[in-house]
Amino acid sequence: MQNENLFDISILPDIDSEIFKTLLKHKNVTIKKIISNTLKTPQTFNQKEDEFVVLLKGCAKIEINGEIKKLKAGDFLFIPANTPHTLIKTKKTAIWLAIYIY
Repeated sequence: MQNENLFDISILPDIDSEIFKTLLKHKNVTIKKIISNTLKTPQTFNQKEDEFVVLLKGCAKIEINGEIKKLKAGDFLFIPANTPHTLIKTKKTAIWLAIYIY
């Protein structure tokens, strides 16, 4: 297994896009690092699995069930499976750690 750093951004996604990197897949869990460049165009997601997500760096605005949440580094959310959620915007480069539970 290779040593890596969660805060390393060797490849930066284009403006208004994200990079998803799988860090671990084991049994019913997948852990991904997500790097969001400055997002100005909302992106809607609806996963078939539960998601626990932590914003490690940056800030973001996300809408879940009609409620807008403003996140800063260290904030986390649990998003149940089949719950549509929209990433409205990120400022600067945002780094997320997402844990998907099947």
